[in-house]
Amino acid sequence: MAKRVFFSFHYQDVVDLRANVVRNHGLTKATGAGFFDASLWESVKRDGPAALKRLINDGLNGTSATCVLIGSETYSRPWVRYEMLKSFRRGNSLLGIHINGIKGRDQKVKTQGPNPLAQVGVTFSSDGRTGTLWELTNRTWIRYSEVDGNADYATNVTEPYRGKGFNLSRWFRTYDWVAENGYVNFPTWVG
Repeated sequence: MAKRVFFSFHYQDVVDLRANVVRNHGLTKATGAGFFDASLWESVKRDGPAALKRLINDGLNGTSATCVLIGSETYSRPWVRYEMLKSFRRGNSLLGIHINGIKGRDQKVKTQGPNPLAQVGVTFSSDGRTGTLWELTNRTWIRYSEVDGNADYATNVTEPYRGKGFNLSRWFRTYDWVAENGYVNFPTWVG
């Protein structure tokens, strides 16, 4: 069955056309990639954070995977962090794809940006019943309470994870669109 994919990205990468290459690549294939773009393709400006959260949450509805398109500044975007942690909490699989090897509007490539999946994480209580979300801000880990208004949430993790913390990059892979032939391999990456 085809997966519905939510794309998370920095808007500048849309302006530069890098994000569009990935998001629209299935349109150029005769067979299609077997996934659907359920992202907020052209979000309408809303008033305030609550409206933006509703817009993102609506975009995540019906998706099973979240693909973070990684440009130079993606890691610094607060709404990307929200999208990643909200996706994690709702059980979406996540993956990151470096897109700076794709030529932009100016026909140039950029150096890779930091992996946003390494900038967010979760710790689990010693009994495994509670998880706490975290974000790395100015080299300091801070509890992340933007998802559902609370950093802590109920969970039930197995023994190896109890009492420990993990960056999301520990569980979710990151790829390079150009170096790893994303045009062909994207459906496999999404799984």
